Amino acid sequence: MRVDPAGQPPARQTDWQDLELPDMRLRSLLAHFGPGVILMMTGIGTSHLVTAPAAGGRFEFALLWCIPVAYIFKYYGFEMAFRFTNATGKSLIEAYATAWGKWPLWYVLITTIIQAAIGQAGRLIAASAVLFYIFTASLGLPVSMTVYGAILGVVSVAILLRGRYKTVELAAKILAAVLFVSTVAVYFVEPAPISAMGHFFQVETPVGSWLIIAAFLGLLPTGMDVSLQASEWGKAKGVGMAKIRKRLEAVGLAGRFDSSDPHKGDLTVQTAIMPSHAREYARRWFVTGLWDFRLGHVVSFVIACIFLLLSAVWLYPSPVEGRAVMGEIAGIFTLSVGPWMMVVFMLGAFAATFSTAFNYFDGWPRIVGACCRNLFRGTARLQGIDRALITEEHRKTWYSEYNIYRATMFYSLIASVAIIAGFEKPVLLVLLASALAFFIAPVIFYLNLYYCLTVIPKEDKAFYPSVLERWLAWGSLVVFLGLTVVGAVPLAGQIRQMFFGG
Repeated sequence: MRVDPAGQPPARQTDWQDLELPDMRLRSLLAHFGPGVILMMTGIGTSHLVTAPAAGGRFEFALLWCIPVAYIFKYYGFEMAFRFTNATGKSLIEAYATAWGKWPLWYVLITTIIQAAIGQAGRLIAASAVLFYIFTASLGLPVSMTVYGAILGVVSVAILLRGRYKTVELAAKILAAVLFVSTVAVYFVEPAPISAMGHFFQVETPVGSWLIIAAFLGLLPTGMDVSLQASEWGKAKGVGMAKIRKRLEAVGLAGRFDSSDPHKGDLTVQTAIMPSHAREYARRWFVTGLWDFRLGHVVSFVIACIFLLLSAVWLYPSPVEGRAVMGEIAGIFTLSVGPWMMVVFMLGAFAATFSTAFNYFDGWPRIVGACCRNLFRGTARLQGIDRALITEEHRKTWYSEYNIYRATMFYSLIASVAIIAGFEKPVLLVLLASALAFFIAPVIFYLNLYYCLTVIPKEDKAFYPSVLERWLAWGSLVVFLGLTVVGAVPLAGQIRQMFFGG
């Protein structure tokens, strides 16, 4: 680490007593949760409410194995993002800038721009499908799915441009609770037979199933690229190491990272010689962030399983497709409980799908802005998207991170609505967007793991992954990469057949 502490005062223990240690009791932990819940709600929506019912309706229980595979073997790719940000106070995007030619940044920038159009179209059309069923299919309102998508997109962008992170966090917590409670309650009305649970361990690939398999692996619990968004959200939350990073730099316990001359060592924090109070403050926020993520991961897993099981019991055999797909899925709730339960489902479905699109309208522009601030000197000089810290120069200069963030948001809105206008097929669009995330995932997984292991000091027992965690992480990456390679050919063949026939 290149640190120049000359002339700086020593890091005395008394200098850090103003840091309030977070309460680690369960009730207090829940109040501190944020980025992990947002990550969960970013995933719940398209993958759970469209892909899982499509899997159950078309193939009954045969694809149940995909869900634990996705959650188990993608887990460490996400955890490393939380671990890195909590250990350094920096985003993984900064770490990506230290590679030769900054190639990971160019990779992320290009794929994110693509995802902000195609991927966002898949997320937005799922939310539009809920409104389409309620107001057009049921009530006869002559409004197309494209119009619903445009309305929801404009509302999302308008809210987000107010620049309030707390709005995203609070909305995610409330909407997560609505969906989880209603879905679990309905499942226990008529649960799937015990014999079906064997499909969790029985790998099957029925003819025509690879698009759904790829969608599961790509977008459960969410796309791996969202780990970068979570890293940015964690940094934006401004607690733990993210809060004290500048103070650590001032006393020589961390380097000053310069995106124009990036070095991995400048990201490292020397936690071993930090004052004990500051170290405990950072450790507690790391534990909080980790349990935040783990809770979201488990809740997301349960909901995905329940939706597949429900659809296998109530919908199979059914193609689960068409613009009124949400009505077909809502039939599960009507048949199992009664017509009134459809209202609860639609509320939960809209909550999940809208929050997914809402979070992505914030997440992808954050990543584009973060890439640009680490690629271009001008953007680095005018970095930041927090409205409270934005100057007049930030507002007037087109290449400031703030303006790039806003421009990307508008691009995502226009491009995704345009795609929906030309392709009003909710299920197919969701599956294609999810499959795209499947092929992006292994590279992001590898980079997250690599930078955790090379930036965090090995002697740092609180933040550096244990031997077991490292073995599990590398093993998970190998398995996930293998699935990507194995699935590439049959998936390409299925997509080609869908669009060109033969």
